[in-house]
Amino acid sequence: MSHMVLVVAEVRAGKLRQVSLEALQAAKLSAQPGDRIAAALLGSGTAGLASELAAAGAQYVYVVDHAALETYHPEAYLAALRAVIDAAKPAALFFGHTAIGRDLAPAVAAELQAGQISDVTAIHRQGDRIVFTRPIYAGKAFESESFERAPWIVTIRPNNIKTVGTDGSGADDQAELVAVEYPAPSLRSVVKDVVKKMSGKLDLTEARIIVSGGRGVKSAEGFAPLEELANVLGGAIGASRGACDAGYCDYALQIGQTGKVVTPEIYIACGISGAIQHLAGMSQSRIIVAINKDPEAPIFQAADYGIVGDLFEVVPLLTQEFRKIV
Repeated sequence: MSHMVLVVAEVRAGKLRQVSLEALQAAKLSAQPGDRIAAALLGSGTAGLASELAAAGAQYVYVVDHAALETYHPEAYLAALRAVIDAAKPAALFFGHTAIGRDLAPAVAAELQAGQISDVTAIHRQGDRIVFTRPIYAGKAFESESFERAPWIVTIRPNNIKTVGTDGSGADDQAELVAVEYPAPSLRSVVKDVVKKMSGKLDLTEARIIVSGGRGVKSAEGFAPLEELANVLGGAIGASRGACDAGYCDYALQIGQTGKVVTPEIYIACGISGAIQHLAGMSQSRIIVAINKDPEAPIFQAADYGIVGDLFEVVPLLTQEFRKIV
């Protein structure tokens, strides 16, 4: 008996977020033979993105297009998603483990009385069971979980599930579009405007390269060489809580147990001692490079490569050398 597996796609600034394509790949890895893969596309004027979802493997795209969905609003999006669920009747739902996914997924799980596994980083099969792996204890250990019955809900950590076949060149990159009527709810509040402090910069949770600064940058101006290196590498800027608490940068950049959790390909820690709270947010990075004057700094124990030196001397030299090859 075939089932429907539904991925809730996210749109930012008119573009699909990369984690939505990763969630589609996760859905394909979890599907049984004969299962149908669908995507929910919620927003205003976003129906044109259905072709990208089709190229990534969606066989059906449920579109809810309404002006009330232009900006994320929990009540409005939950009502729209409820309408999609009523139409698609999915046995499983996948979300990105993002601010929106972490907000919507538990609400849907409660309504459906469904089980939920959050922050999944890997998926594999054990016989007929689908096993989901997620980090626990601030990344010090991993646990494997599976569901006993449907429906079930999963959130996917960005930058962990490799996507394939998302370039739109496949022969089967067509999907059946299903327009879903939006049952506009009576909202208790209205989002009038969203102020984006980091406008025009890469999303930390999806960045492939992150250059991060700690108290060692000494001032807000101390982030300038880090930003220059990040620009050369096409990466994003991050920070430790210490740097944020000191007023060197905005808390939107904070990485750690009380900030953002990131898993980039390369993480360059500059002037960061390596407190356990910070390591919890970046220890799963594929390659960690540490730059610190203190050779005994704990960050070196987590690093793949370490440079003992003054970041204000080392970072400009790295930037100069990377310019020659990038």
